Amino acid sequence: MSRTDYDLTRIKAFVFDVDGVLSPSTVPMDADGVPRRMVNIKDGYAMQLAVKHGYLLAIITGADTPSIATRYQALGITEVHLKASVKLPLLRDLLSRHNISPDQVVYVGDDIPDIPCMKEVGLPVAPADAAVEVKEIARYISPHDGGHGVARDIIRQVMIAQGDWLDDHHAFGW
Repeated sequence: MSRTDYDLTRIKAFVFDVDGVLSPSTVPMDADGVPRRMVNIKDGYAMQLAVKHGYLLAIITGADTPSIATRYQALGITEVHLKASVKLPLLRDLLSRHNISPDQVVYVGDDIPDIPCMKEVGLPVAPADAAVEVKEIARYISPHDGGHGVARDIIRQVMIAQGDWLDDHHAFGW
């Protein structure tokens, strides 16, 4: 059963920020100053399952770390956009190229740079530890902190609403 106040059967796409959403807000840095992000394996499972069911998944992040692209492309996500200092033009282009309307999109963000995109889509989602300003505009606030299952939470709800969660052979393997 959904915990959102949105018609989840309308959703065709999920767009995620990385830091504070798919990885925790606090990340260790290596000796060269490059962030070493953690990922949530259960998020990854849900993401690859959604891709296999035909949902569009995308990453739009300000980060400039090649391992981000490697990680999410390995899950089948072809729309991975790094170094996005301003995210809204990328979101609009993405939706236009895939012929998806904003009301068919979940955008998950945690901080100020995500607000324009969150205002643009039908279902803006925030992690439990998101910035106050982001929580004020989110239609759904996950009970999970960033990096601790936010993606799985919202993907699972949408896929259950659409009858896609654990419905076929795709569900029981990577």
